[in-house]
Amino acid sequence: MPYPKMPELSKLLATLALVVSLAGCVTTTNSPFAREADKVKAVRNYVQLATAYIAQGNFDRARSHLDRALAINPDSAPALATMGLVHQRNGESQLAEESFKQALSEDSGYTRGHVYYGAFLYSEGQYEKARQQFAIASEDTGYEERASVFYNMGRIEVRLGNDRKAVSAFERSVKLSRGDPRYLLALSTTLVQIGDYDSAAAYYNRLTELMRHDPKLSHSPESLLTGIRIARHFQNHDVESSLALLLRNQYPNSDQYQQYKVLIANDE
Repeated sequence: MPYPKMPELSKLLATLALVVSLAGCVTTTNSPFAREADKVKAVRNYVQLATAYIAQGNFDRARSHLDRALAINPDSAPALATMGLVHQRNGESQLAEESFKQALSEDSGYTRGHVYYGAFLYSEGQYEKARQQFAIASEDTGYEERASVFYNMGRIEVRLGNDRKAVSAFERSVKLSRGDPRYLLALSTTLVQIGDYDSAAAYYNRLTELMRHDPKLSHSPESLLTGIRIARHFQNHDVESSLALLLRNQYPNSDQYQQYKVLIANDE
């Protein structure tokens, strides 16, 4: 999910101070709707700030802002779900799950809450339950990070040994994201696993094309091994040798390099 950058924190804090100030002023008027709107805005800003601090690893500051949000509205699903993240990052699994469940009991339609809870369940190895949460989230066609939902569903299916279902989920993530590199790699890697090398090569070529045009993108051990397997299948020895050299030089201690050595040992 997108997090506010550091320069934005001061803006959020300034906005929040104004909102709280205004909220105090309207208490002397006969405008309950305006007063309620100020509270909603204050809670939203506190949650945004907490989310930014979580991204920076500052869980104490995040919790402080969430406590303020919950003091205003104890039933706020976004605040409760985000508090679950804080508990999760602090290693408090039971408290994290309680917060996620409470958030969804307050608002079962809070998509981000299902995503947070699904990610938590995945980290706990509860893949079936995690799949249920992401499946619910995937039904929200207006959710701005829907591509990542399908990507996570694909990762779960891989864990469960359902590679073909994983391919379907990764295909959705690629289409929705218009070719995110992570999703292209996941899809091409899984296609190799099921033996569909033609499709794997097509998506892998899209990935390498993105790499050529974006200097920020570079090969990972997984992308190198996937490329090697595709090249080996099509007997493209030059490409295989080039990728294998990169894998050996850049990631000699990786699991993927060990897997490559097993591949060539089997040939011998």
